[in-house]
Amino acid sequence: MAELKYEPVSHDHKAFLKNAQKREGFSKAYNDLEEEYTFVREMLSARSKSGLTQEAVAELMGTTKSAVSRLESAGKHAPSLTTLKKYAQAVGCDLKIEFIPKSGSAKHETGGVKQRAG
Repeated sequence: MAELKYEPVSHDHKAFLKNAQKREGFSKAYNDLEEEYTFVREMLSARSKSGLTQEAVAELMGTTKSAVSRLESAGKHAPSLTTLKKYAQAVGCDLKIEFIPKSGSAKHETGGVKQRAG
């Protein structure tokens, strides 16, 4: 079988956004998915740095190219933590998930739930 060489397709994201924002409803839909798009860009960057194709990542994960394609699509799929760990391992990365407090937000009350002393 012939070896596949990964050659990224150039994409001018700023030009794409400038053109797309002319369409009604695009800005709201895009903003609603901002976190997902940021995460997908991280995934694509990691895969690009590893030099792997979707096919190669799929083989390393024990899945299909179409599953990897869905995983790399913002807003279309909610992957499990296990799947994200497999993807990270396949592209030679560690997965780190953080909860970052929102600045200026008030602390939430326990709502009557008693907390046990540690």
